[in-house]
Amino acid sequence: MAKYDFDLFVIGAGSGGVRASRVAASHGARVAVAEDRYLGGTCVNVGCIPKKLLVYSSETSGDCADAAGFGWRIGNVEFDWRTLISNKDREIARLNGIYRRLLENSGVRIIEQRATIVDPHTISVGSDRYTTEYVLVATGSWPTVPAVPGAEHAITSNEAFHLEQMPERVIVVGGGYIGVEFAGIFHGLGASVTQLYHGPLFLRGFDHDARRAVADEMIRHGIDLRMNCDVVRIEQLGGGIRAILNDDSTLDADAIMYATGRHPHTSGLGLEDAGVKLDAAGAVMVDRYSQSSVPNIYAIGDCTNRIMLTPVAIAEGRAFAETVFNRNPMSIDYENVPACVFSHPPLAAVGLSEEQALKRYGAIDVYRSSFKPLKHTLSGREERAMMKLIVDSASDRVVGLHMVGPEAGEIIQGFAVAIKCGATKRQFDATIAIHPTAAEEFVTMREKISPA
Repeated sequence: MAKYDFDLFVIGAGSGGVRASRVAASHGARVAVAEDRYLGGTCVNVGCIPKKLLVYSSETSGDCADAAGFGWRIGNVEFDWRTLISNKDREIARLNGIYRRLLENSGVRIIEQRATIVDPHTISVGSDRYTTEYVLVATGSWPTVPAVPGAEHAITSNEAFHLEQMPERVIVVGGGYIGVEFAGIFHGLGASVTQLYHGPLFLRGFDHDARRAVADEMIRHGIDLRMNCDVVRIEQLGGGIRAILNDDSTLDADAIMYATGRHPHTSGLGLEDAGVKLDAAGAVMVDRYSQSSVPNIYAIGDCTNRIMLTPVAIAEGRAFAETVFNRNPMSIDYENVPACVFSHPPLAAVGLSEEQALKRYGAIDVYRSSFKPLKHTLSGREERAMMKLIVDSASDRVVGLHMVGPEAGEIIQGFAVAIKCGATKRQFDATIAIHPTAAEEFVTMREKISPA
């Protein structure tokens, strides 16, 4: 007779938790996964997938405007928010069903209730208790809203996907991925958008030239971008809101959205009572194999606050299951993880920024190109693309690759393989370009610029 009810109990059925559950089950483990919100987690329901669908919609207005330069005459263009949200909801429901079938077909038991940890081997779900040999915490992250007076009148990305109607005037507070993306989404859908960031330049952590290029294009598109600016108080005005800023000026809008970061969603799980160490931000502290301070309790994904990206959580989930249930120790290499901000235009990067490369290598070579994409020579749109290569002078290895421009994410995904394989600038130069494309710039840049 088995000592425990399950070999593995997973708390959280997001991308990482689902992957870990399925891989563990494929290796013969008896697995249960508890989820109290929605299958697929943040990415599928209020993150990557619905966000990208809204990005596609917001880009359509620009495509319609561009069409005249190519000989197309388009009549009155109308946008209906409720149609977009309804279609988005239908697609998310389809994906929820796929996640359910994946788990069920793998033999994983799904428990759609909140689970908490009683002790290292006991899980409480409602009035039931289950015992388990291993516990995997995969509860993701949650939007952070500062304690600003009137913050209860604000929304976050969680609510933005479910608004009854699209606000005509929007204030976006924050300068990370989510803030920049939603500023572009609302603006592309026809709203008047003001974005506020408390620092001198948003998208901290990305290359400075790329950040500057995105900011310049957003301003060119008509977004009211304000740096070194923050909200000190929010007041309700009839059906809208008024934001009082740190320079004593005011902004009136129909909605104010906070995109000021996300924190590990670990509160109230019983982790600390079970002996699991958390850091100051509430993240589960783990080793390279995702093992916590309690030997049989592991954690993956956003709740560990390593790299908050869905593909990273999926990789961590698989590595955990291989390590624990297949006796195949596997850890994740967090070097050269590609990333994309689906801004207008998008920014994508892999490897080090110029600032990071200077600090690590000292002597670097920098190549940068800025140009109007071929499409816009006829569309009439005043938009420029920027591409940048950073090379370690000593080894000739390309250690950073950055792009701001159309299809940046698709282009950087391919180059990420080359960077991961340690490609050199000489090998880039020896690669024949596909012409005419924007991506060919990465293999035709020859003139160095002076590092910043």
